[in-house]
Amino acid sequence: MGDDSEWIKLSIDQKCEHKLWKARVNGYEEALKLFQKIEDEKSPEWSKYLGLIKKFVTDSNAVAQLKGLEAALAYVENAHVAGKTTGEVISGVVNKVFNQPKARAKELGIDICLMYIEIEKGEPVQEELLKGLDNKNPKIIVACIETLRKALSEFGSKIISLKPIIKVLPKLFESREKAVRDEAKLLAVEIYRWIRDALRPPLQNINSVQLKELEEEWVKLPPAAPKQTRFLRSQQELKAKFEQQQAAGGDADGGGDDGDEVVPQVDAYELLEAVEILSKLPKDFYDKIEAKKWQERKEALEAVEMLVKNPKLEAGDYADMVKVLKKVVGKDTNVMLVALAAKCLAGLATGLRKKFGQYAGQVVPTILEKFKEKKPQVVQALQEAIDAIFLTTTLQNISEDILAVMDNKNPTIKQQTSLFIARSFRHCTPSSLPKSLLKPFCAALLKHINDSAPEVRDAAFEALGTALKVAGEKAVNPFLADVDKLKLDRIKECAEKVELAYGKNTGGAADKKECRPAAGKTPVLSGAAGDKDTKDTSAKSGPLKKAPAAKSGGPPKKGKTAAAAGAGGAGTKGKKGSETKEIFEPELSIEVCEERASAVLPASCIQQLDSGNWKERLACMEEFQKAVELMERSEMPCQALVRMLAKKPGWKETNFQVMQMKLHIVALIAQKGNFSKTSAQIVLDGLVDKIGDVKCGSNAKEAMTAIAEACLLPWTAEQVMSMAFSQKNPKNQSETLNWLSNAIKEFGFSGLNVKAFISNVKTALAATNPAVRTAAITLLGVMYLYVGPPLRMFFEDEKPALLSQIDAEFEKMQGQTAPAPTRGTSRHSGGSGDDGEERDEQEDIGNDVVDLLPRTEISDKITAELVSKIGDKNWKIRKEGLDEVTSIINDAKFIQPNIGELSAALKCRLNDSNKILVQQTLSILQQLAMAMGPNIRQHVKNLGIPIITVLGDSKNNVRAAALATVNAWTEQTGMKEWLEGEDLSEELKKENPFLRQELLGWLADKLPTLRSVPSDLLLCVPHLYSCLEDRNGDVRKKAQDALPFFMMHLGFEKMAKATGKLKPTSKDQVLAMLEKAKAIMPAKPAAPVKASSRVVGGAAPAKFQTASAPAEDSGSSTMEPKPDPKKAKTGGAASKAKGAQGKKVPSKPNLKEDDDKSGPIFIIVPNGKEQRMKDEKGLKVLKWNFTTPRDEYIEQLKTQMSSCVARWVQDEMFHTDFQHHNKALAAMVEHLESEKDGVISCLDLILKWLTLRFFDTNTSVLMKALEYLKLLFTLLSQEEYHLTENEASSFIPYLILKVGEPKDVVRKDVRAILNRMCLIYPASKMFTFIMEGTKSKNSKQRAECLEELGCLVESYGMNVCQPTPGKALKEMAIHIGDRDNTVRNAALNTIVTVYNVHGDQVFKLIGNLSEKDMSMLEERIKRAAKRPAAAPARQAEEKPQRAPSTNANASVLRKGPAEDMSSKLNQARNTSGHSEITHIVPREFQLDLDEIENDNGTVRCEMPALVQHKLDDIFEPVLIPEPKIRAVSPHFDDMHSNTASTINFVISQVASGDINTSIQALAQIDEVLRQEDKAEAMSGHIDQFLIATFMQLRLIYNTHMADEKLDKDEIVKLYSCIIGNMISLFQMESLAREASTGVLKDLMHGLITLMLDSRVEDLEEGQQVIRSVNLLVVKVLEKSDQTNILSALLVLLQDSLLATASSPKFSELVMKCLWRMVRLLPETINSINLDRILLDIHIFMKVFPKEKLKQCKSEFPIRTLKTLLHTLCKLKGPKILDHLTMIENKNESELEAHLCRVMKHSMDQIGSKTDKETEKGASRIDEKSSKAKVNDFLAEIFKKIGSKENTKEGLAELYEYKKKYSDADIEPFLKNSSQFFQSYVERGLRHIEMEKEGKGRIPSSTGISPQTELTCVPTSTNTVSSSIGNTNGEEVGPSVYLERLKILRQRCGLDNAKQEDRPPLTSLLSKPAAPTVASSTDMLHSKLSQLRESREHYQHLDLDSNQTHSSGIGTTTSSSSSTAANIDDLKKRLERIKSSRK
Repeated sequence: MGDDSEWIKLSIDQKCEHKLWKARVNGYEEALKLFQKIEDEKSPEWSKYLGLIKKFVTDSNAVAQLKGLEAALAYVENAHVAGKTTGEVISGVVNKVFNQPKARAKELGIDICLMYIEIEKGEPVQEELLKGLDNKNPKIIVACIETLRKALSEFGSKIISLKPIIKVLPKLFESREKAVRDEAKLLAVEIYRWIRDALRPPLQNINSVQLKELEEEWVKLPPAAPKQTRFLRSQQELKAKFEQQQAAGGDADGGGDDGDEVVPQVDAYELLEAVEILSKLPKDFYDKIEAKKWQERKEALEAVEMLVKNPKLEAGDYADMVKVLKKVVGKDTNVMLVALAAKCLAGLATGLRKKFGQYAGQVVPTILEKFKEKKPQVVQALQEAIDAIFLTTTLQNISEDILAVMDNKNPTIKQQTSLFIARSFRHCTPSSLPKSLLKPFCAALLKHINDSAPEVRDAAFEALGTALKVAGEKAVNPFLADVDKLKLDRIKECAEKVELAYGKNTGGAADKKECRPAAGKTPVLSGAAGDKDTKDTSAKSGPLKKAPAAKSGGPPKKGKTAAAAGAGGAGTKGKKGSETKEIFEPELSIEVCEERASAVLPASCIQQLDSGNWKERLACMEEFQKAVELMERSEMPCQALVRMLAKKPGWKETNFQVMQMKLHIVALIAQKGNFSKTSAQIVLDGLVDKIGDVKCGSNAKEAMTAIAEACLLPWTAEQVMSMAFSQKNPKNQSETLNWLSNAIKEFGFSGLNVKAFISNVKTALAATNPAVRTAAITLLGVMYLYVGPPLRMFFEDEKPALLSQIDAEFEKMQGQTAPAPTRGTSRHSGGSGDDGEERDEQEDIGNDVVDLLPRTEISDKITAELVSKIGDKNWKIRKEGLDEVTSIINDAKFIQPNIGELSAALKCRLNDSNKILVQQTLSILQQLAMAMGPNIRQHVKNLGIPIITVLGDSKNNVRAAALATVNAWTEQTGMKEWLEGEDLSEELKKENPFLRQELLGWLADKLPTLRSVPSDLLLCVPHLYSCLEDRNGDVRKKAQDALPFFMMHLGFEKMAKATGKLKPTSKDQVLAMLEKAKAIMPAKPAAPVKASSRVVGGAAPAKFQTASAPAEDSGSSTMEPKPDPKKAKTGGAASKAKGAQGKKVPSKPNLKEDDDKSGPIFIIVPNGKEQRMKDEKGLKVLKWNFTTPRDEYIEQLKTQMSSCVARWVQDEMFHTDFQHHNKALAAMVEHLESEKDGVISCLDLILKWLTLRFFDTNTSVLMKALEYLKLLFTLLSQEEYHLTENEASSFIPYLILKVGEPKDVVRKDVRAILNRMCLIYPASKMFTFIMEGTKSKNSKQRAECLEELGCLVESYGMNVCQPTPGKALKEMAIHIGDRDNTVRNAALNTIVTVYNVHGDQVFKLIGNLSEKDMSMLEERIKRAAKRPAAAPARQAEEKPQRAPSTNANASVLRKGPAEDMSSKLNQARNTSGHSEITHIVPREFQLDLDEIENDNGTVRCEMPALVQHKLDDIFEPVLIPEPKIRAVSPHFDDMHSNTASTINFVISQVASGDINTSIQALAQIDEVLRQEDKAEAMSGHIDQFLIATFMQLRLIYNTHMADEKLDKDEIVKLYSCIIGNMISLFQMESLAREASTGVLKDLMHGLITLMLDSRVEDLEEGQQVIRSVNLLVVKVLEKSDQTNILSALLVLLQDSLLATASSPKFSELVMKCLWRMVRLLPETINSINLDRILLDIHIFMKVFPKEKLKQCKSEFPIRTLKTLLHTLCKLKGPKILDHLTMIENKNESELEAHLCRVMKHSMDQIGSKTDKETEKGASRIDEKSSKAKVNDFLAEIFKKIGSKENTKEGLAELYEYKKKYSDADIEPFLKNSSQFFQSYVERGLRHIEMEKEGKGRIPSSTGISPQTELTCVPTSTNTVSSSIGNTNGEEVGPSVYLERLKILRQRCGLDNAKQEDRPPLTSLLSKPAAPTVASSTDMLHSKLSQLRESREHYQHLDLDSNQTHSSGIGTTTSSSSSTAANIDDLKKRLERIKSSRK
């Protein structure tokens, strides 16, 4: 017994698994009790048993099994999670329960199966039961059949799918077991109950005895349709309704309805197996059918007839068969055969159904034509054939063919076609019979009702009656407007007799009459009320709720026809169009008018109408206006009043005031009265006459708009246009066109007669007056918005110039969408109920226009000869045929859809062996699509699908062409035709990797754009799955890409179900992919407003509807949008309708949860948050602190949330599946705005829950969470909320973990959130958290945290550094030595940021760093300093954040958009000119941000406790007084503060996007600049001002100039303000010099771009603007800081030459500026910082080496550069080489070599040859230097020889020259001289040669020539020698000597290695009078002394080594002594230089 007691203690679930059966029995019993006790279906208790339930039912002990079954049943009934166990449990029931002998076990088993079905698991249950039918044990089979029968009997055929059951029935009837056969018989009877005769065909082959028995049973069944008696969980409403009916005992309507719906559900066709017949055709069929003997033809046809009797045929290529049958029908003379062929076609169409659709277009015209036959049996056969064919296609597809036959002369054809149309209409629904289809059909039928033949008339009446019944009066009545009453009654009579195919009265008229008798009969119903009513009924699906009583909203409208009102009642949607609003009234005589007018107008008014005194007329008009304003709509005799206005002087009124009043009154009457077209015609002529009037034009337009609203725009526009163009006044014409352009935008485009307009527009385009042409082009632009590209087709024959203007206008409109109509909608439908339909129409407009194009019939050109050519064996002939087709289509431009045999011929060419022909065919098909337009859709099946087959071609280019063709087709047809039927799935089935990947790629592209797809898409899914496992990687990838889009349309459930047929391994893989796809599945594209306007109920105004629609559409939320109080006046009907709608919206599964979701999701618990904090402090609960969240944290959070978060949200939040988390986040986002207080009260919990999400691996949840956080913190900052310490500490550390996420998007979002957090939590506290983050192991996190710290310091100053700046900086500096490069960079950048804020103090704060780290830091600081760093942009202090309400700055932080505080400068970009905040301080923020981004110039900061730096380039000469350089004082001079902030504000407005704002700001600045005393205030703001200016220039260039709406005069005004301002600025040298390089570069760029802007030249004042810019540019060049402007121009030239997009003209202008600068150089050379200029030139030459420059198209760049350098050399002499200090690697610099060459040259010219040789050795003159220079040089020498004094010197020079340039040609110089002179020169040269050789040459290795000795002493000669005295009397820089030393060393064979190590001599060595480093002076001194020491050291080294060498090598004493003397001399000079520097 010990054992017993053991198990008794166990828990229930352990007992259930115990090995003792007794223990299990006990466990099952207790489990049963437990299951019945747990009330919450979602209790966690259920999950414990998930794995055990299968064991409950498969228990091996029979007793235990029974108990287990009972417990399992209770579990399935009550547990939320039970569905997960379906498969295994049912499989257990089938295999282990149904074979049990006990009846009770079987009963329970069946109950469990049925219960699973009830909890929505019907499919898996049915699957397992069907598997059970294959079991060998008959007992199991019988039980399975019984279960299926019971399920069907209780749940009905909607839930139990019959097709798979019917498939196995015949097999069951063949069973050997009688019990199985009997049970099968019962099942068959049950199935018959549900689907009646649809069951007969599948069972026709069973044993005849069994069939007879079945027939007997079937007869006994009651005729009433069966009803579902047991309901799914999601059908609780139906259940309640069913129970009520049961209680009432009656068979109420609803039930009947349900039954009706069930009956057509199962289609016998679906239950049949398809038969393949093509292979069974007689072999000689195609020969026989062409035979001459009719008997043979008959045999062939009979064979086909037998085959097509099969009710379901397998798909195949029936094209040939259809072709021959069509031929028989059309051409055969034997009518019997015609009838037989028609029967065959009917059989084919019936057996193939949709698959026959592709042939329908070919056959229909033939059959319709054949209706001319009179024989009844032929006509009947043709009727059957065409009816069967109609069902395989759509009316849309064959409409063209039908309409073509309607004009036939033969009355029988007309009659039969009309009857066919009537029969077709019966199969249509209102949606498949849109207005666009009805219109042409009604037009054709209306002709027939006036036909002479009575049978034609009758048929037409029947067809129109059917249309009326199907589409409803509202849709059809507009087309019947002109039909007289007798005929209209006849049509209505026919309509009542019509029986529709679907049993229901689709139009709904009859149904609704019963519910609301009043509405159908009351003509009194006013428009608005009627609409509300009808709207209400149509908006709801399902049984009608009680409709609100018809409220009559005011007296009846005059002349409103009963028909219209009746239609309103019968209604589908609110009335619009002609019947609703149009008021017909007869024209009244003038007497009647006077009488009616005098009844409503004061007598005096009528008398004074035609007074001669204008004042009296004016007074009369004023009275008239008052009277009209006070009149009621119903009392206003509109026609009489307007006739009075038109009375003499009428529209010829001369006084403009009276006229203005008159026009205004017309507008009033049209707005306030029931204004008819009759009244309109009286006034329109006068209005058009006045529209061009300067004073009255606007009133005339206003009146016209009012009339358009009253009489509809299409009619008004047509009248107005014809009136305007029937008169000659061009002003009236242009203004009319302008009015129309605006009117179209306001009213929308629907209903406009494009054709009529186009003829008028063409007239206007041909007008001589340019204003008329321009207005016409503008109108075309507006029309283009609605019509699209087809509009251009009408104008292709215009002149090229005009066409280019039209194209330019269309270009502007591209990408824009047509604005929603703002007028003319609400007025016509009582509550704009018709918005939706109007959208419908607008979508069709484009197509309408295409329909208007004249289309050519080309079928006659497609001759048999051409078709045979295309099919010829010789490819060349085939090509000729295709070429012919191309030219036929080209000539026709637009063609009709009938292309005869061409489609079949082209189809064959698509698989031509010659790929070139395939491509040609594809291009023809592309052409065809364009030419045929939307009508091409009827060729999709026979030509479109074969194009898809070509996607499988092995050649890439063929595939690309095929894809382009398919896309061209789908543009015209839409996707529906392609996706219908099995064609696409058949293509995908082919195992061609190319085809698969192309097709899937195409589908992935197209599916996301569709709102709905045909159900046939499901057929592609199995093949999609096989593609997922394809051998080819590309196919697999494409299939994965397409998966989410399939799922988007088909839903996860269907897709998952489709995996059932896969192998188990595949199934798992595919399901995993489906799960992934589900996560990224996009939402379907939102339906256009169309849907929403119906949802919300009739009376709501349009604006309200669109707003509320999305909320109601989404199944996830059932919150009703709160109606706007202002709009609540719309009355009760709307809200009722909406209420009803609200309940309908959620999708099925949500219905049961509907009630829970309505309330708020966050419940406010008073003091809840405070209590939670106390608990945490008192350690009553766990502190939120963990590395990964453990279960206890999650449970704790769940408990805390239970009291304050809605139950359903909490379930979603803590669900195991991430998708539920996404749902929870979506709900939270949705409720964020509406539940601010709730969110704040639960904020700590929300943040904690979000930290848990940070530990999830799913990216979609993480992204959603971050999105929510962004919104949340924005909301909190708007609410001025501050995070508590508890909230911060339990959230921020986890958020910071995510900064290290590898994905960029996540990091970006986290940074954005951190930025926003600073608005609700002090930055200094944030600092500590982020500082902690830098200690992470994740390098990305460290780097991002460091960057964030830098941004905090930059934004809030040093005060944020916690605990102290010193400690914080030391912590940061540690990371400079990090092993990860990004971390090192981040640390360096952060410290540089601090350095920019805090200056040199940083080094003190950092303390000791390793040498390596310190050098890295210094290097980085130096680099940062080169880019003038901006002072901190925003220095918000801490206090504002702590005391938000009191401090002004806090409101900045609060009100500026959250992003503005973002420390990422690029994020702040968007503030540059858009957010127009009136607050002054935010302005400063915004401008500064901009400035920093531009990274130029000095930014001044106006806040206290800031160091201000002027960090211009270190190497720039400083032009600021000494004290300012120091800038050490940490306190800023407060005096400027106010002025400065004002100036900042005004400057920021200069860059405003609004022209007027900008002009005002410029005017203010101009005022300051013009007064010299005030102008100084601008100092320090110049860069800022210039940046704002060139940003404005950029804005004008890119935006304003392109904006058509802007008046160009405004732009000219803005330009002149800008240029005027700048000229004022650049006249003041002191201010002009403050502009920095970068800013000047951008400014010059802007100005030059402006000069080249051709659009400016076209403006009236354009030339003037360009002249002013020219003047300004000159000013800028002269007055700016010369270094800066030169540098700027060089950089600009470099950029413009590099930019490929830049025009050569631009570079040319930059060079012209440079030439101007070169001309100014002689005056400015001393004020220029040459080092910087040479550095820029060096960089330029590096980017553009000489070779590259020479390749330039123009020679200007190279000449410009040479001229500049030449001028500099000329002006500075050798000293120029002193200024290369900023070039790091001089040896490699092309610049140095160039300078040396130029220098050498000029030295030669001055005659200092020897010295130069000593200096530089005998280096050659650059051979490429121009000959001219050489000639000059020689001329100079010969001049010397020719003069007495210098003859010797000249000869010596010539000798040296000849020696140096042995190939130099001096012949030309001697040739012209006398013989004597020539021999004198030769003798002299020989003499010198002998002399030299005699003395022995001095070795050149020493490099010093004897002459040097002579010139060692300082001399006053002008030769540039090595003396210290220079020509200008300036010092020669030491670099000249160093250079020479270097050359000497090279000559002596010494290497210059040491020289490389020498630190570059910076410009600190040039004149010490003006130090160039803009840093504090002490730093300068230390740098100087360092450099000096190093310089001395190196110079000594060089000199010593040189000395020893030279003395050792010298061969003669004289040379050595001279060298020594020279070196001593050098030493002395260097000493002197040193002392002078000190």
